[in-house]
Amino acid sequence: EKEIVSRTGSGIFRYNYRQYYDRVKKLADVLTRLGVERGQRVGTIAWNHHRHLEAYFAVPCMGASLHTINLRLPPEHLAYVINHAGDKVLLIDSDLVPLVEAIQGELETVEQYVIMGDGPLPQTRLSPVHNYEDLMAEASADFAFPEDIDEWEEAGMCFSSATTGMPKGVTYAHRAIYLHSMVVCMADTVAVTEKDAVLPIVPMFHVNAWGMPFAATWMGAKQVLPGPRPDPHTLCQLMQDEKVTLAAGVP
Repeated sequence: EKEIVSRTGSGIFRYNYRQYYDRVKKLADVLTRLGVERGQRVGTIAWNHHRHLEAYFAVPCMGASLHTINLRLPPEHLAYVINHAGDKVLLIDSDLVPLVEAIQGELETVEQYVIMGDGPLPQTRLSPVHNYEDLMAEASADFAFPEDIDEWEEAGMCFSSATTGMPKGVTYAHRAIYLHSMVVCMADTVAVTEKDAVLPIVPMFHVNAWGMPFAATWMGAKQVLPGPRPDPHTLCQLMQDEKVTLAAGVP
């Protein structure tokens, strides 16, 4: 019954882990219907919110790889990392659609665009394009995750911000995410526990928000996700209202 609290473009959305798990299975069903197969990559261009968190587990658990894309990269780097990763589907926040529209003509591997938001599908030049919630409404929560995923299989991918040259891709094995999450929960490190309310300020598109979403889910901690374009007032209000005990961000 522990909560996941998500700030969206239209307000605060909250649900519990049981409901979250059903939606994770539905998203895996959606992606399977869109043609995503084991070993393929799904890209996200999104802020910190509950739909992004659903992708954090649906994609790796179905045997695919989650490519979290840094929305602050310049257009030529955005196109490069999407092509280099070979993303088959892009999950895009509605307010970030213009970033993808600007480079759509350069994308070589993307076959489906899915827009995440609270309202109807916005006007867009992207094609073929789908509304995330419409797809979820038609999906099944009976999706069965494969049980034979090896711990060394790829679970995720991030790119550097390219201090020199083009961005460099780094892959994460299931084993790596498991071990990192274990370390994050140790007493002498971040010490994430079940009693915490965790607010990751660090972006979910940047090194997996330091692994906080994985660790917090493992422990069953309350998660508070600050949503699109968070400012200091928004963050402080969420800390106060949701009784946040741990906020991961650069001081």
